[in-house]
Amino acid sequence: MRVRGAAVALILLLALAAVGVLSLCTGAASYSPRAALAGLTAGPPSPGGEVWGAQAIVWNIRLPRLLLALLIGAGLAVAGVVMQAFFQNPMADPYIVGVSAGAALGATVGFVVWSGLTVFGLTTRTGLAFIGATGVTVLVYVLARRGGRVQTVMLLLTGLAISALASALCSLLLMVAKAQDVSLVVFWLMGSVADRGWLAVWVLAGPVLLGLALTYLFSRELNVLLMGEETAHHLGVNVERTKLVLLGLSSVLAACCVAISGMIGFVGLIVPHFMRLLTGPDHRTLLPAAALGGGLLLATADIVARTVAAPIEIPIGIVTSILGCPFFLFLLHRAKVMRV
Repeated sequence: MRVRGAAVALILLLALAAVGVLSLCTGAASYSPRAALAGLTAGPPSPGGEVWGAQAIVWNIRLPRLLLALLIGAGLAVAGVVMQAFFQNPMADPYIVGVSAGAALGATVGFVVWSGLTVFGLTTRTGLAFIGATGVTVLVYVLARRGGRVQTVMLLLTGLAISALASALCSLLLMVAKAQDVSLVVFWLMGSVADRGWLAVWVLAGPVLLGLALTYLFSRELNVLLMGEETAHHLGVNVERTKLVLLGLSSVLAACCVAISGMIGFVGLIVPHFMRLLTGPDHRTLLPAAALGGGLLLATADIVARTVAAPIEIPIGIVTSILGCPFFLFLLHRAKVMRV
């Protein structure tokens, strides 16, 4: 199993390298791989210094965009792995406890109420989207907790109810917003990694990489939880504490990604399933594979988003949804067949 996981990781790394080079070459101004790599190895442009085309475009536009896609894809995919193990449900994804609805509400407030304001170089909508995502998750957890325990069914139903409330508040804000703000909110909801820049990369890299590392430390607990909560308890796992930590880690991972990129769906649903087919259910190999696979999927989707209808750029969330919807229907059909 370890050898199989290492082979999958090697293949994913090679694919990531190829997609990374293609991402640096592709765009409004196309470059050969040799020219793009020359621009990359030339180093970041120095202020006031002489800059040539490929160097400026690669370092100022395409490299931060590529890194954001890798970070967001990895974060959403790993959060999806955790949620599917947490709920023991193949249909679970990182947004199941209200992260997306909370982020959308926070971002809408940022666009409609405090449009144009920035804090430390980031727009207020980014901070408010993160606050909304984490705030809704905390609220769902508190409301679902009964007698010191949280049942997954109660957590799921509470998440659905609070998500519906957050979506209703979003709609209410959009009704009184200016037409320009409404269009900005709609575009944000479609998801994108364009025009974010290096600041977004530095802001996102720390929490995502830390979250991935901490999640991997709970690989054993995730494996045991697959056997059921009662079995996990008998095997020495503090189930409630572990569930709280895992819920917190996956929610923060998803919240950080959504706050930067907007809504990007189906990454946390598609990648865990596909990687599970390749590596098996052992989270010691599944989690790293999902991180690599998520980054690979989102980087590839970003290339498609900016080339398939050039010079018009399609929001990346549309691309992942077009890929994810048939996959979701396939899962539903397979589950129905298995029940029959």
